[in-house]
Amino acid sequence: MIERKFVAQKMKELLVQNFMGQQLGKGKYSYFEIKKTPLGEKIIIFTTRPGLIVGKKGENIKYLTQQLKTKFNMENPQIEVAEVYNPDLDAQTVAEQIVNVFERYGPKRFKAIGYKSLQRIIDAGAMGAEIVISGRGVPSSRAKTWRFYAGYLKKSGDISQNKVVRGESVANLKSGSIGIKVAIMHPDIVLPDRIEVHKPEDQTVKIEAVTEEKEEEEAKEDKPKKAKKKKVKESDKSNDSKSEKAEEVKENLPESENKEESKVKENGKD
Repeated sequence: MIERKFVAQKMKELLVQNFMGQQLGKGKYSYFEIKKTPLGEKIIIFTTRPGLIVGKKGENIKYLTQQLKTKFNMENPQIEVAEVYNPDLDAQTVAEQIVNVFERYGPKRFKAIGYKSLQRIIDAGAMGAEIVISGRGVPSSRAKTWRFYAGYLKKSGDISQNKVVRGESVANLKSGSIGIKVAIMHPDIVLPDRIEVHKPEDQTVKIEAVTEEKEEEEAKEDKPKKAKKKKVKESDKSNDSKSEKAEEVKENLPESENKEESKVKENGKD
């Protein structure tokens, strides 16, 4: 059955993670990733202190690879160490830091420790965070639960299950055990209910281009009309000049010719 193969694979990954956690110890790593490659199985250890994981001349890496071959029948396990660049945004690292403070100085000032660690998470750029401190070790007559939260944090849905980073750790004290749970919502998470309204683009350039084209077209249409008006005026001027010349010629003619013209006109009337 295919389902049994998947269940067996997940069980193997869980056993490998538990074994690596026991070998490395608390506070030295954040989380693991197991990937399958053509050369073999690749195990990536994410940590804030890679020097402690590698050891002197890679002794710890060599020891872990031999143990994985013998206990889990891995043919060619490859172990890589990756550094966590911002430990304040890693939930497991924050939980381990709180446990170290409790084991060193005790749980009397647990409120100050919770608020300080929460403030460091928010200052690192997280969208929201929550720290839960609970157990018999908290200073009180009974077991209590204290919750410190800030910002915006999803509690249900796909984003809460797959995007929100969670970490857990336990501090074993003389007064009792204290459990710490940390949940962090990273700033690069895209929420489906967030709507961004884009501002409309400036269209002034396009409008100016259209007006210039219209002005050019109107200028082309007006040019031939003005030319026609000028031609009409020139013809009127030519007619006026011709009539003036004819009158001047008549005035310059002698009186005899004028009389003959008047007689001819009278005979025509008769």
